[in-house]
Amino acid sequence: MLRVAGGPAVRGLPAHGDRVNEPLLRDLVPAVIGVLVRRGADFASAEDAVQEALVEAVRGWPDGPPQDPKGWLVTVAWRKFLDDARAEASRRRREERVESEPPPGPVEAADDTLQLYFLCAHPSLTPASAVALTLRAVGGLTTRQIAQAYLVPEATMAQRISRAKRTVSGVRFHQPGDLATVLRVLYLVFNEGYSGDVDLAAEAIRLTRQLAARTSDEEAAGLLALMLLHHARRPARTRPDGSLVPLAEQDRRLWDTRLIAEGVDVLQTALALDRLGEFQAQAAIAALHADAQAAEETDWVQIVEWYDELLLLTDNPVARLNRAVAVGEADGPRAGLAALAELDPALPRHTAAAAYLHERDGNPRVAARLYAEAALAAPNIPERDHLTRQAARLNAQSRGRHGARAAGASPRQGRPEL
Repeated sequence: MLRVAGGPAVRGLPAHGDRVNEPLLRDLVPAVIGVLVRRGADFASAEDAVQEALVEAVRGWPDGPPQDPKGWLVTVAWRKFLDDARAEASRRRREERVESEPPPGPVEAADDTLQLYFLCAHPSLTPASAVALTLRAVGGLTTRQIAQAYLVPEATMAQRISRAKRTVSGVRFHQPGDLATVLRVLYLVFNEGYSGDVDLAAEAIRLTRQLAARTSDEEAAGLLALMLLHHARRPARTRPDGSLVPLAEQDRRLWDTRLIAEGVDVLQTALALDRLGEFQAQAAIAALHADAQAAEETDWVQIVEWYDELLLLTDNPVARLNRAVAVGEADGPRAGLAALAELDPALPRHTAAAAYLHERDGNPRVAARLYAEAALAAPNIPERDHLTRQAARLNAQSRGRHGARAAGASPRQGRPEL
């Protein structure tokens, strides 16, 4: 149906002024956790020990980082793990732990990040707990940042992460989660990194690329294509001041054509296997957006068809909301409003979609009110500011029309935005 055209390596950690280079520290966390787990530490204890080692690094490294930062972190974290074990076990058990410590030597160079994703995505965890644990233990986000992303109190998220860590505390690398769960977690991590404070999008792409190469799974390929196609548009998504740029207004010359070409190629290879999945369907929609040279050339009819395919695979309310907007583009705003009326109005971004369709239907007063309501429920500051500006724009146009009528002039229509 689709018709379209064609862990960074470990480095030294230089200090910057009085602060340690925290992004590079974060890059080392998955590898160090992996070393401890392979040495026999359970996941929860390994993650706690690494966090303590990071505290020591922040305290001591501003005076000058060690020559082997990864080895330093492994040594300190392993010692802290052993200290904790000694405090909780008998003398006999403590002595056995000390005797079993690996001899000094070069630190293993394996990249365990993807394996840690499998561990965090254990089947015993819910997807929400799995992604929260992954963001905390592997992605390096704070509990507060994760809580803000989920719109829950920090204490609630801390409890969720603690329960997840206890659940996987006895799991070893030979007991990983299933592929479908890992794909879901990578998808959620990519989405969080795409708009969050810490940029995890590139790392999610790197890991998904590894996963697709290892498994030859069509849905892993579909997820990779989806990430590439979305990431290609990223340079045009925001203005220099950080404000959002709607898709219809983005400067498509800023889109990364190399990533688009790769995403389309990966997608077409996956679709050729004739085992359609939800990530492939989402990628097909993204590819159709990427194929349009201008917003007016978007093949909305085919996009609606792909949403229909997606909804046969997963009855996702967000997909239904996006389909309603696509129907409004393909068949007119009133058709879109009719489709939107069938959905739960409490659905996130439902009010924003209704505002856009009402504006396209020539009802700016209703649209301005709905934009203002949507701004109050926006999940992040950039989106809130964007919706507030939409409401202000329509209100200003409405005042201008009133003034124009009073002067005998014709009102001007504002350009709709999505």
